Amino acid sequence: MPANSVITPDKLARLIGLPGSPTIIDVRANSEQAVPGSIFRDVASPLTWARENDSGVVIVDSDGSAGASIAAVLRSDGLAAEALEGGFAAWRAGGHATVSLDSLPPRHDDGRTWWVTRARPKVDRIACPWLIRRFIDPEARFLFVAPGEVLTVAVQQHAEPFDISDDRVVWSHRGELCTFDVMVEAFGLADHAPLAHLATIVRGADTDRLDLAPEAAGLLAISLGLSRTYADDHAQLEAGMLLYDALYRWCRDARDERHDWTSHTPTRAKTSA
Repeated sequence: MPANSVITPDKLARLIGLPGSPTIIDVRANSEQAVPGSIFRDVASPLTWARENDSGVVIVDSDGSAGASIAAVLRSDGLAAEALEGGFAAWRAGGHATVSLDSLPPRHDDGRTWWVTRARPKVDRIACPWLIRRFIDPEARFLFVAPGEVLTVAVQQHAEPFDISDDRVVWSHRGELCTFDVMVEAFGLADHAPLAHLATIVRGADTDRLDLAPEAAGLLAISLGLSRTYADDHAQLEAGMLLYDALYRWCRDARDERHDWTSHTPTRAKTSA
């Protein structure tokens, strides 16, 4: 049984991609792959980033040899902190999803990746930021601008353009795939079954192929409704995060559950004659 100061890979895997999950801090140098949702910090100065998240912190090192001591320092400062048992080596050995960092855009001086896309988002331009914040860079910044300004702003602000029709843009539709599909594949997450199923739903809603999944029509309807409910793109993104959190959790845990008038009615006890 693991100590209270560590978390097992299996337990952490159940928290990945969910709202309120712990902040995952990777202290390895020159990493090509990582636990999804990780942020990266200098191992030499843990107290400078101690107040990361009210939900707690998980430290990921290479093999578990350094994470425990860093977590202990953070706990001494009043933060709920654990080390990943066995480090990233144990995570990979357990067959858990990893995110490839090769395709990650350069980070700004603030340590965050910056992205830019067209204003008034509908499907892909909410789904992609959700994917990035939950699995790739939780601290990512998103800029919404007029369609004709995306590439100009990308250059001026050193932001990565996405979901715009231009051959120079890496993150956009490719054949029958939507931008969300392209990101899932490029960041090495295509084998994560819940995300793969979610990608099919997003593709159906975003490319007018509602036959791909029964849920695609519902996602399209809710997405269009959100777009008309919020005048501010960032407020819409925050609302959309909850939508995709719920849809991802359904893809992961609830696809076999059914609901009707009697499905959750408690069984009545038999009465004696």
